[in-house]
Amino acid sequence: MMLSKKVKDIMTTDVVTTTSDIDVVNAFEKLMEYKISSLPVLEDGKLIGIITATDVGHNLILDKYELGTSVDEIMITSVVTVSPDDTIETAIKAMKESTSSSGILNQLPVVDGEKLVGIISDGDIIQEIF
Repeated sequence: MMLSKKVKDIMTTDVVTTTSDIDVVNAFEKLMEYKISSLPVLEDGKLIGIITATDVGHNLILDKYELGTSVDEIMITSVVTVSPDDTIETAIKAMKESTSSSGILNQLPVVDGEKLVGIISDGDIIQEIF
């Protein structure tokens, strides 16, 4: 069954990331440029947070950020992650159970120990199953 395959078999390994000191506007431009829905925030290779295009875009439109607002002021620090050896089924459950303010999580960072090794999206899973 597809659901018993491992996260590492279908995850994306070249993850676009940011650091926490970058300006929110620059981070949003990165999200748009790469057409991705979330951006893991790293410090020395360790995952310390995540920002989503939905949250950032929403707040930019509402003009909630002053110029110079940095990623660390708005990032989500309790990041839901999976490990490379978790099954796809585990990843789906984690996405379902961890609804954020912007709805169901559609991307999960994949962490091995404290190191970010990939990201898995609902799109990756759908392509695998269907």
